[in-house]
Amino acid sequence: MDLDIEHLRTWIGRTETAADIVTERLANGLRATLGEGPLVIGDEAPLAIQWCLAPPIVPAGQLGRDGHPVRGGFLPPVPLPRRMWAGGALRFHESIQVGDTVERHSRIADVTAKEGRSGALCFVTVEHEYRTPRGLALSERHDIVYRGEASGAPAKPAAIEQPEPQWREEITTDPVLLFRYSALTFNGHRIHYDRDYATKVEGYDGLVVHGPLQATLLLRLATRAIGTPPRSFSFRGINPLFEGASVMLAAARTEDGLRLWASRVSGETTMIADAVWS
Repeated sequence: MDLDIEHLRTWIGRTETAADIVTERLANGLRATLGEGPLVIGDEAPLAIQWCLAPPIVPAGQLGRDGHPVRGGFLPPVPLPRRMWAGGALRFHESIQVGDTVERHSRIADVTAKEGRSGALCFVTVEHEYRTPRGLALSERHDIVYRGEASGAPAKPAAIEQPEPQWREEITTDPVLLFRYSALTFNGHRIHYDRDYATKVEGYDGLVVHGPLQATLLLRLATRAIGTPPRSFSFRGINPLFEGASVMLAAARTEDGLRLWASRVSGETTMIADAVWS
């Protein structure tokens, strides 16, 4: 499929503003999904709560086949059918509290194309700023990648060598976890709950665990390991992670902070992350 990258790049600089309230129900829904106790108004909201705030809300008739809103509004109309959250970076400035009204300012920062192992790829970079009544709370870079139709056998998982972990935690993914996270983020992407679509249309081995959910789990591990949340946190998806299996979350000290990663039981790394406290 041909990409008119010059046309798509005309979206660079487009902006969007949205707002939402960090209600007790939303904050406690995320806490419960992650196995934690309740919060009340005025408490610090869970880390990564921003991914539950002000999602795009459109009528069902304005959704694409994958369950996402049809492209061409704020996001450019990339014609490649498969979309993934490739990674991103967070910079924490101030805490977000339960009860806050949070305003998100978003901007398309870049649109690029390249040829990958499976064909054409299109990368869209979105920058977000989240502000509360106290000022700037969080800056984010969101990396989206679009790919062509699935063809043939899945690509062999990329091998990533990791250091010896100093912290590790094992969790089990299941369809209920994926459903609850999709509901909290109002994410209609069918690869997370529609097994027939995920396997027969997009060519995955099963339901796919959300990229931001994996990032949230690694961010929580980093915070528990050091005792305070990091000042910055970056992450990148390496291989898809599927529901129904145990997942190893691990961390090791680096010169600047922590290197963290998630991996399948079979050993393949699915996400890497770096947390820094300076």
